[in-house]
Amino acid sequence: MAQDNFSRVTEFILLGLSDTRELQLLFFTLFLLAYSMVLLGNLLIIVTVRTDPKLSSPMYFLLCNLSFIDIFYTSVTIPRVLMALLSGHKAIAFEGCMAQLFFLHFVGSSEMFLLTVMAFDRYTAICRPLHYTAIMARGACWALVAACWVGGFIHSIVQTVLMLQLPFCGPNTIHSYFCDVPPVIRLACADTTLTEWLMASNSGLISLGCFLVLVASYVLILAKVRARLSQGHWKALSTCASHVMVVTLIFLPCIFTYLRPAGALPANKYVCVTYTIFSPMMNPVIYTLRSSEVKESMWRLWKRCRAF
Repeated sequence: MAQDNFSRVTEFILLGLSDTRELQLLFFTLFLLAYSMVLLGNLLIIVTVRTDPKLSSPMYFLLCNLSFIDIFYTSVTIPRVLMALLSGHKAIAFEGCMAQLFFLHFVGSSEMFLLTVMAFDRYTAICRPLHYTAIMARGACWALVAACWVGGFIHSIVQTVLMLQLPFCGPNTIHSYFCDVPPVIRLACADTTLTEWLMASNSGLISLGCFLVLVASYVLILAKVRARLSQGHWKALSTCASHVMVVTLIFLPCIFTYLRPAGALPANKYVCVTYTIFSPMMNPVIYTLRSSEVKESMWRLWKRCRAF
């Protein structure tokens, strides 16, 4: 009978970023523009890399995968947000909420693992150039990308299973614009202290661990090249600077959000905008503006398109 009482919630209400209609229209416009930039920018990178043989190095293979992940990641939340802002319908079914939570963590953690692999690629290219071709062979790149997806799936399935074990009997109001662990777990009708610590150790330590590995790799790269900055090393450092910008936009907000129990501090839904919208939107800009090879390839692609 108690279990029946714990199964009352069939939907959640996502409050979004504001209750004011004028601000909702403003957020709708901003989110639509940002989502359009994510789709167009990342699709352009994918098409450019896939159609230009000069961009066949492991770095661009990984960049292509990062662009695909960014499209997937934003598509988990933003279309639903746009519909809610336009129609005013804020309800989401319990099953839909859990599915959104699963895919959010699945794709998000896969991106963190992939950024770590990209840092390893730069470290190998700069610090072990003679072995780079052998270490980062195409088969190894595919295996590393597959490992990122498998790691993301394992992380996400653990998060989702822990969440599904909790009873939800009301209230059902989520103070965010998407379903995520911190705002949803507060609605459980049970003591969630242990579950919160397990989830914090899962998500938070993944974010912190990947971030520390990334920082360590870039420190080693700087130590390697500081005494001899040739033109090739300057180019490699420029690429690393792009990676550092991406890492900062993604990891610091995630560490702030997940490396603590959900009830420790109120979640800041505006911080979530940084890694759900702003970072995927900026990735194409950061990588293309700092890579002359990508810009030249895009220009060749544009000329080929005009020729048709």
